[in-house]
Amino acid sequence: MGAQARDERIVELLEPVLAEAGLDLEGITVTPAGKRRVLRVVVDSDNGVDLETVGEVSQEVSQTLDTSDVMGAQPYVLEVTSPGVNRPLTQPRHWRRSRGRLVKISLVEGGQVTGRVTDSDDQGVTLDVKGRPRTFAYSAIGKAKVQVEFRRDADTDAAD
Repeated sequence: MGAQARDERIVELLEPVLAEAGLDLEGITVTPAGKRRVLRVVVDSDNGVDLETVGEVSQEVSQTLDTSDVMGAQPYVLEVTSPGVNRPLTQPRHWRRSRGRLVKISLVEGGQVTGRVTDSDDQGVTLDVKGRPRTFAYSAIGKAKVQVEFRRDADTDAAD
């Protein structure tokens, strides 16, 4: 079985298990690591993901994988994790979960915009850009990422 077919089977196996736990499967990667492989499963939810949930779902994911042949005979290490702040915003749910966060978007037609997410739906997102609302259709956004903020300005906090 090729890598793409294997990855698709892993997704098919894990999505129902994760959905039952109230989680979305954000992605998987299988990386060689010496004589074994590392399977990283990235999960998220509207309420975030805590360590207890990761621990519980890790056991369920492990059991599901062990009862299938999808990973083959070669040993692997399972890592279940939540997405980092540097994850690209590619789905409407990512935007919904980023409400109140500062984001930087690169537009398909060129240019970049930085603003705070104030609203989103299935068609697009509204950002507060220097105190003014600007709405962008997802189709107009090439790339988007949450910006790491070490300290928010007091004026910005008061306006939220």
